[in-house]
Amino acid sequence: MGTLDGRVAVVTGAGLGIGRGIAGALAREGASVVVAEIDETAGAETAAWLREEWGTQAEFVRTDVTDKDRVHAVVDAAVERFGRLDILVNNAWKGSGFARLENITDEQMSAGFDMAVMAAFWAMQRALPELEKRGTGRVINLCSLNGVNAHMYSVQYNAAKEALRTLTRTAAREWAPRQVCCNVICPGAQSEAYRRVAEANPEMAATLARGNPMGRVGDPLDDIGPIAAFLASDASRYLTGNTLYADGGGHINGVQWAPEVD
Repeated sequence: MGTLDGRVAVVTGAGLGIGRGIAGALAREGASVVVAEIDETAGAETAAWLREEWGTQAEFVRTDVTDKDRVHAVVDAAVERFGRLDILVNNAWKGSGFARLENITDEQMSAGFDMAVMAAFWAMQRALPELEKRGTGRVINLCSLNGVNAHMYSVQYNAAKEALRTLTRTAAREWAPRQVCCNVICPGAQSEAYRRVAEANPEMAATLARGNPMGRVGDPLDDIGPIAAFLASDASRYLTGNTLYADGGGHINGVQWAPEVD
């Protein structure tokens, strides 16, 4: 028996990295999972992994989260396939590179907000009628210390993720009477984006790991996933509007973040 037996989750960007880790942790606790992913290969592989590793029900639905119709479609698909929706995890993000603020284009800023804010907004609106039905509704939005600490050269990411935190807290306040809990995780983990940065800036990545109070960068499945599983469970029914820093303590004194840019 898992803490999420009988529950149904949609996880965006679940094909790789943190999204895949969260999907795995939810499945490990018994949830059925809809893998909402734009990469068909990664999405199908993750769904197969969830079924084979934990014997849960899992479906892949190709989803471009910057397309409102596709976001609505994946929420609808979860309800049609499993008859309910209890957990919505907004995680999807496509890297947009690093640049000085003065060189960021309008297109880059808009893309950041579409990916982080509008995608979650559309999904949350569509999911609410299902989330409020049984008192088990949970929204978990993935934000970032990059925004909290205003790290350099990623203003489109930072600003969008902080806007997503505000969206989450607002929903938490408005939806609390409906027993829908909305919370944020700011993870410090080996996401695909982190791996790309680490490959391009190995010395900085090594410094980040050494500077972490726990001396390492977290694992998506075993360090971030259980936090999401807790937030998705009945154990968090009185917890809403919060930001949980799942980063080994890195947020306490901040981290050194200075990637090289042209």
